[in-house]
Amino acid sequence: MFYRPTEGHGLPHNPFNAIVTPRPIGWISTRGSDGSENLAPYSFFNAVAYTPPQVMFASTSAKEDRGDTKDTVANIRETGVFCVNIVQYEMRDAMNKTSGAWDKETDEFELAGLSKAECSEIACSRVEGAPASLECRMTQIVRLEGDTNFAVFGEVIGVHMRDDCIVDGIFDVMTYNPLSRMGYRDYTVVREKFELKRPGE
Repeated sequence: MFYRPTEGHGLPHNPFNAIVTPRPIGWISTRGSDGSENLAPYSFFNAVAYTPPQVMFASTSAKEDRGDTKDTVANIRETGVFCVNIVQYEMRDAMNKTSGAWDKETDEFELAGLSKAECSEIACSRVEGAPASLECRMTQIVRLEGDTNFAVFGEVIGVHMRDDCIVDGIFDVMTYNPLSRMGYRDYTVVREKFELKRPGE
């Protein structure tokens, strides 16, 4: 099968995000300039550089009460900071709860029954008990093709790692089993790993 996205795929559901999988989930927490708290998951997310460490995520829809975007990007525009919380399998239901298009006054931490911890380097809450949290200073917001598509880039200026996730000096994902996004309503979880050496190593 071949299709041109501009002409449609003819399938019951869009296959694009099922093809590019699995995708890590960035559970992004922000605080508005008015002090309001927001927490939302983004599966167009990844690390993009080592030195300095940088991450990105993309927001691809909008809410009526936020104009051309959603609460997360609107808050980052105001404050210039955000925190990426890593999602473990056991937090899947709470993560899913925070994915709704809630009013901007809604505190998703409270909605999902999650405890907050204050970040160290930025004025923002993070998910207490998350395997890791990355405190970020926004470096740029790039408008992508499409009315509501924005890519947000940030430099990681603070890193929290849960002590039990560090095994023999390595941050071991097997201690918490990260959740990943697939297509449609599907998710997957990392429960096994293997090692490959690069040529010449």
